[in-house]
Amino acid sequence: MIAPRAVALLALASTAVVLTAFAQPRDEEGRFVNLDGRGAPAGLGRAMKVFLWDRLTGKGGPPREGRGAPFVSPNLALLATPPRAGEPARVTWLGHAGFLVQLDGISLLVDPALGPAIGPDVLGVGRIERQVPPGVPVEKLPPIDAVLVTHSHYDHLDLPTLERVGAPVVGGLGMERWCRDRHLFATELRWWETTTVRGVRITFVPAHHWSRRTPFDTNRLLWGGFVIQGSAATLYHSGDSALFDGFKEIGARFPGIDAALLPIGAYEPAAFMQTMHMSPEQALRAFGALRARTFVAMHWGTFRLAWEPFDEPPRKLEAERARLGIARERIRVPAVGETLIVGHRPELRGDARPPG
Repeated sequence: MIAPRAVALLALASTAVVLTAFAQPRDEEGRFVNLDGRGAPAGLGRAMKVFLWDRLTGKGGPPREGRGAPFVSPNLALLATPPRAGEPARVTWLGHAGFLVQLDGISLLVDPALGPAIGPDVLGVGRIERQVPPGVPVEKLPPIDAVLVTHSHYDHLDLPTLERVGAPVVGGLGMERWCRDRHLFATELRWWETTTVRGVRITFVPAHHWSRRTPFDTNRLLWGGFVIQGSAATLYHSGDSALFDGFKEIGARFPGIDAALLPIGAYEPAAFMQTMHMSPEQALRAFGALRARTFVAMHWGTFRLAWEPFDEPPRKLEAERARLGIARERIRVPAVGETLIVGHRPELRGDARPPG
């Protein structure tokens, strides 16, 4: 059951934004840029033509082989009530970058895209269909206290899902314009700013990426990731990001991250994608820089967005894990619909698979 909009607004009414002196970097035209001063990736126009031509003709581009991510039926009875303060957090993969995060008596969504397809309809071929069902359908979600959105790309800011959920939204500067006409309350944050949702601290942190929703709003909405701090767990969701020095600073500012939710897909062709996404090998380097306890893989096996074989990312992740000698239990590749239990104490780091 979805929380009525009025209830959701009241849930965020006590939200307080902690302001910092950080000056958000922008270019001379007022568009947001990354920490290194770069904006939209070079060659973007050519790459967009290639991808659009592939969608129009069905020739070239992303390979069609490979199956989607594995799916398990969610434990809806478990998810119906979030854990209380002091109890371990729960993290359920909804597919792609979407998660249901439950801790300290609240339920949060991060980057939910739960419809049958994403993207604009361009000449009838712009939509990208999902290859695996959503981990939890919208109509079966528990009451949601807030939705966290990392940036404006269609696979992360899915407006039909947000409208159906009806909960307040937390995102970067520029998010409010996308919520206003849909009667959704939005809290906008700069990098390193913190808001609270019923006592849970949510900090918007840098990522190396970019944003665009239309041909006219490139980098007008700030992109980033989220650090979620509860009484028994600290979680980090990177959003989309290339490998950059900011991971080390995030780890230093938030020591003891219990689970880092990191993307492992959409990395080919590398010459273009490495400016905005990470390969599985790079994601493990980011994990090391963050000094987090557990790696949780995301951003693969749901939508065909790039040119690597669809089911290749987890194989490459496992090969690199073995090469680096990282303990197998520290690297988690959940199935869509699977719930992981996350907490500060080692005995809280396991999983909650549906019975049977």
